[in-house]
Amino acid sequence: MTWKTPQTFDFEGHTVRWGTLGDGEPLVLMHGTPFWSYEWARIAPLLASERKVYFFDMLGYGNSDRPDGDISLGIQNRIFATLVAHWGLEKPDVVAHDFGGATALRTHLIDRVDYKSLTLIDPVAIRPWGSPLVQHVKHHEAAFAGMPGYMHEAILPAYLQSAMKRKATPETLAPYAEQWTGESKQASFYRQIAQMDQKYTDEVQDRYADIRCPVQILWGEDDEWIPIERGRELHAMIPGSTFIPVPGAGHLMQEDAPEAIAYHVLAFLKEKGPE
Repeated sequence: MTWKTPQTFDFEGHTVRWGTLGDGEPLVLMHGTPFWSYEWARIAPLLASERKVYFFDMLGYGNSDRPDGDISLGIQNRIFATLVAHWGLEKPDVVAHDFGGATALRTHLIDRVDYKSLTLIDPVAIRPWGSPLVQHVKHHEAAFAGMPGYMHEAILPAYLQSAMKRKATPETLAPYAEQWTGESKQASFYRQIAQMDQKYTDEVQDRYADIRCPVQILWGEDDEWIPIERGRELHAMIPGSTFIPVPGAGHLMQEDAPEAIAYHVLAFLKEKGPE
């Protein structure tokens, strides 16, 4: 399907792209890295049968601007807090993956944005984190950003495949790889990796017991990027949270088990019911 983020929002002179599907109570979907809102393409229509679904591309990703500046977790929570206010949402339900999870947690705990519920999917939340590629690039950003394009284009599919349990087809990988292909996009790919810093999760990790809404955590049993043990640690740190291992799924559960996400999100929303 064609995935579009037709709406624009200005944040300090930078354009953030977003869109909606469906009608009803608000449900916000937050993507991870190195992905973009397209990761919800198969799931958002299912959720939109019962909710008004909001989705957006974080600054530096997808169709949003890619400034040669700060696109770290340190700014993403401020963007999300401002975006929620722009949408006029009060206590939306939130579903957040990977860096989106870290951003949702920071926005809640630092910016004091309240949610009705929070579903975390393989989130970046517990120290230490960062794949071997991330650790290597952080020390050699310039070399990677300036490598010949054909080498970068060879690395991307292998890196993206490692986020999935199932063998991905070229057609599956293309929407994720193409957003990082080309000279400027290649540089932005390594820029966002170089700005990954554990200090941003350290700022909130010891505050997870202060989360003010129901939380469920979905974790791919075969996640090679963030082991499921991190998920169990996170579950223990959030009183009253629900932890659901998802078999046959890696880090990008949206491709490995989209039906599981839709099922567990809708069941969670129905279970907690109205306030």
